[in-house]
Amino acid sequence: MHREKGRGKETERFLGLEIRDMGSTSTSKEIKSPEDLLETPTSLELDGKSRKKLGVFFIESNNRRTAFGRGYTGGTTPVNIHGKPIADLSKTGGWTAAFFIFGNEMAERMAYFGLSVNMVAFMFYVMHRPFSSSSNAVNNFLGISQASSVLGGFLADSYLGRYWTIAIFTTIYLAGLIGITLCASMKIFVPNQDQCDQLSLLLGSCEPAKPWQMLYLYIVLYITAFGAAGIRPCVSSFGADQFDERSKDYKTLLDRFFNFFYLCVTIGAIIAFTLVVYIQIELGWGAAFGSLAIAMGMSNMIFFAGTPLYRHRLPGGSPLTRVAQVLVAAFKKRHIPFTRSELVGLYELPGRQSAIKGSGKIPHTDDFRCLDKAALELKEDGGDPSPWRLCTVTQVEEVKILIKLIPIPACTIMLNAILTEFLTLSVQQAYTMNTHIGKLKLPVTCMPVFPGLSIFLILCLYYSVFVPISRRITGHPHGASQLQRVGIGLFISILSVAWAGAFERFRRGYAITHGYEFNFLTPMPDLSAYWLLIQYCLIGIAEVFTVVGLLEFLYEEAPDAMKSIGSAYAALAGGLGCFVASIINSIVKSGTRNPENNQLSWLSQNINQAKFDYFYWLLTVLSIINFCIFLYSAHRYKYRTEQIFKVRETKQNIPGEDSQIRI
Repeated sequence: MHREKGRGKETERFLGLEIRDMGSTSTSKEIKSPEDLLETPTSLELDGKSRKKLGVFFIESNNRRTAFGRGYTGGTTPVNIHGKPIADLSKTGGWTAAFFIFGNEMAERMAYFGLSVNMVAFMFYVMHRPFSSSSNAVNNFLGISQASSVLGGFLADSYLGRYWTIAIFTTIYLAGLIGITLCASMKIFVPNQDQCDQLSLLLGSCEPAKPWQMLYLYIVLYITAFGAAGIRPCVSSFGADQFDERSKDYKTLLDRFFNFFYLCVTIGAIIAFTLVVYIQIELGWGAAFGSLAIAMGMSNMIFFAGTPLYRHRLPGGSPLTRVAQVLVAAFKKRHIPFTRSELVGLYELPGRQSAIKGSGKIPHTDDFRCLDKAALELKEDGGDPSPWRLCTVTQVEEVKILIKLIPIPACTIMLNAILTEFLTLSVQQAYTMNTHIGKLKLPVTCMPVFPGLSIFLILCLYYSVFVPISRRITGHPHGASQLQRVGIGLFISILSVAWAGAFERFRRGYAITHGYEFNFLTPMPDLSAYWLLIQYCLIGIAEVFTVVGLLEFLYEEAPDAMKSIGSAYAALAGGLGCFVASIINSIVKSGTRNPENNQLSWLSQNINQAKFDYFYWLLTVLSIINFCIFLYSAHRYKYRTEQIFKVRETKQNIPGEDSQIRI
């Protein structure tokens, strides 16, 4: 900070705007616009024709009592596990630390997809539950494990930090997997399997699981979901924390990190869809679920082994409390106009300090001006006002950012719904088709491996093929911006589900023509299941563009002290996608079934008499509408870096400005 000399009153410069000491009349420092440097405003004079930006009238008070007793500088400064600044950053973080984190995510994804692809069959064949209820139970498991990720993000950003959140919840995850393994391995936890052949299963005459057996299975299953909820929002953010944001290559490193991160997710999924399925076929359910527990246990040891290398960010206290304070303070001052004479200005701490632990300052923006009233400082507020009546500009801007981020991940809910539908509907299609590759018969449960393989291929070719080509088209140094990548993924998902509808129409017509209309359990030998690879590969490409772009977007755009909650937005969208898929299924089943006319629903169990093609086209229409909403939201969104750049541009244009401070 530069202090000007030769004046009677002390002045400072902050972000290119002059701060003049108010002397004995006030304990605050006022930030004024360049054109108003000669006089001190007593009110914000805003008329309909010419409104001054509220950011011009920052007030920085020295008397403000923060929630933590002081301000915090360098909100993103990395610390060690003990919360102390790291003296030599070269000995910590970077790719070495990131690889220890990659192992944990790979095992978690392996367990997640291993359960998703095997648990429906386990409930049907072993626990003797109807296929529909088994499918709904697994969909609920998938949805809850993702939607509750907000809880993990909240704990990480508020109290525990990302490292300890991962450490605690990955242990819970392991405990759940051990419980599922015991359920599949010990006869006491499963119903009697005697005299239960395939025909008995189809007729529903096998001995059902006892209520306490299902209760035990649900408990350990949801313990696993709870563990996943704490890991998912933190792993990607914690990995990105290992890179120095002051490095000139930070953007490139972050871009590559999220691609490698999703590559690990994909490898975990491929192992789940191949090796775990093979173990289940050859060695049984206990060995299959046990392999997931062993993988998670090994990844936990690898994660803890990397502890000395990790860089940490200090948790910033409860973000929900800060959000609530802004909303309450804005509501209390909702009737106070910006032109009120008693108005001192918008409140902020002086200098580089932030009132929020683990966060730097955030420049003021003109979005959601109603929330700015939470930062309006009045003379009646006094020298030590309650944080429920007066909030800092940074605190208000945090809430604005969280609100502005919502439309982007919300537009990915439809993609996640399609992924959920493909996980079940495409497998049902594959059951009616020939899955042989030469003399090798591929299990139907291995079919979801193909989207993973397409993702793996895309990620491997991303920097050598996609980036150079797209860079020529867009001029973007990384080939495409984060939102452009999300948009590309959503567009490709439309092509995927449209092709699925077209091919299902052909498949159903083929089944009816060749006499398989009522025999949906018998595969058609002359129709290869590998026609499904087109829709699988398209949805895989869509997923990698959308999810990787979204994760990077949320990490960079989220406030410093809310990175995990930002990442949880993506997981929440995934969970809501599962629930949306279930809701759409229920509506379609009830709306298209007419028992009086013997009309089956579009999603009838007999796929050869159902109308899966109509259902896919319904998803296509919904996806097109969703894509249009995304285009509108993305067009209106302004990146935080662009806003900060504009502030710095304004700063550089101020006459006589020879020394500024950067936040």
